Amino acid sequence: MTESNGAGAAPPRPSNFNLPNAITIVRIILAPVFFVMLLVDNGADGGLRWAAAVLFILAIATDGIDGHIARSRNLVTDLGKLLDPIADKVLTGAALIGLSILAELPWWVTIVILVREVGITVWRFVQLSDRVIPASRGGKLKTLVQSIAISLALLPFPALLGDWVNWVNAVFMALALILTVVTGIDYLVQAWRLNRTPPARP
Repeated sequence: MTESNGAGAAPPRPSNFNLPNAITIVRIILAPVFFVMLLVDNGADGGLRWAAAVLFILAIATDGIDGHIARSRNLVTDLGKLLDPIADKVLTGAALIGLSILAELPWWVTIVILVREVGITVWRFVQLSDRVIPASRGGKLKTLVQSIAISLALLPFPALLGDWVNWVNAVFMALALILTVVTGIDYLVQAWRLNRTPPARP
């Protein structure tokens, strides 16, 4: 009787052409659609502003959906690990730039956040030859707080509830900015430590 060939075999690697990666790509495609909807009526508190805000919230919410599907169905891929944070950055970057164009968010806040996001993304690409670097826990918290802060800034609540909502928005945006800078520094510290670690001997 012959032994089963699959007894000690490693599980097959999931294909890059799967549902979680497709959802991530759709999130990237939705970014320019959202951007145009936000700016087309100069950010007025009308239907398009509400539609743009809702589209952003729905698109950013898919981040948790595709991650859950990938983990629960063993569909985690290196491509997904790379595209997922890129999709978040494209969507949040479009929102931040749009809010700054509308003079609803200082440009320096947008620039600080984008420099951090683009810098870390470029670093990830540079490290591709050695390893794929997924988002850290701090990075995921940063993304969550950014999403809440941007959603509050996009929703035209001040027109309905009064100017005090702007203070709430400012608090969340400040927290998002702090987490963005802190986690960016943390990534740089990790990179420095990894570069100092001597390669393992064969």
